[in-house]
Amino acid sequence: MSTLLPRRRFLRASASIGVLAALGHGSLRAVEPFARSSRSRLRLSLAAYSFGDHFKPGKDGSPARMDMKRFVDYCADHGCGGAELTSYYFPDRVDDAYLREVRRHAHLRGVTVSGTAVGNDFCHPPGAKRSAEVSSVKEWIRKAAILGAPHIRVFAGGTHGTSEAEAARLTIEALEECGEEAGKAGIFLGVENHGGIVRRAESLVDIVKAVRSPWVGINLDTGNFYSSDPYRELALCAPWAVNVQFKGKVHVGGKPAVEKADYARTFKILRDAGYQEFVALEYEFKEDPFVRVPQMLEEMRPLLD
Repeated sequence: MSTLLPRRRFLRASASIGVLAALGHGSLRAVEPFARSSRSRLRLSLAAYSFGDHFKPGKDGSPARMDMKRFVDYCADHGCGGAELTSYYFPDRVDDAYLREVRRHAHLRGVTVSGTAVGNDFCHPPGAKRSAEVSSVKEWIRKAAILGAPHIRVFAGGTHGTSEAEAARLTIEALEECGEEAGKAGIFLGVENHGGIVRRAESLVDIVKAVRSPWVGINLDTGNFYSSDPYRELALCAPWAVNVQFKGKVHVGGKPAVEKADYARTFKILRDAGYQEFVALEYEFKEDPFVRVPQMLEEMRPLLD
């Protein structure tokens, strides 16, 4: 019997039930939105990704302006309760001693490590490449536990020449395998709405609903939907959010061009969904982040607790 998921059934409004059945999970209900308290509480964080180019040495050989401890200092100095420590910007051969050093430094500066973020692709067909992607996420679960990070941003991926339904099946299987490891460490995995098979909110929600793990949810990136109504898609995903990255911009009408986000509308969507915890600014504009990031943090602050 084939394990491929029929694409049309996968994309229907009740597709998550079809996904469960196709994977042999027919007796299970789809995973429900997270139970929240009646009052939403939002906390300010900042993603290291905002300063990505500054974690690298200059083209003229000048030293990098940022490293993880300096980034934590920046978060503390700008009143951020959290720091999202993107995995890309750690040293290539980061060891456990360094991770403990960063965790200690953050605690002494009064900053919570709100999470980390990895780059992965769960849609590769079975083989060495797929195994390496899963192993990499599992290794960062271990590292996140040392850092004291409660959340890891992960990706789904693209089709790699197969159908979207098969890619979704592979993603669900990988999320369940990694979710089991994450649960042992008490760490959430948040699948980001980041193109590929999760470029549509409906597809992302269907995948997350089909994953049999209470430790898997959505890393909701507020600037990553390319549709006629990105706010509708945000609202659809928000009940499953375990972390939020705020971009301050949206793409409307499916166009690459951006417009400034409606801050109040975005934060209302999060509150209406009962979302708790961190909203991390992930800055992606062309202007110097050392100039613009502080301004955007001040624009966000009145909308938080």
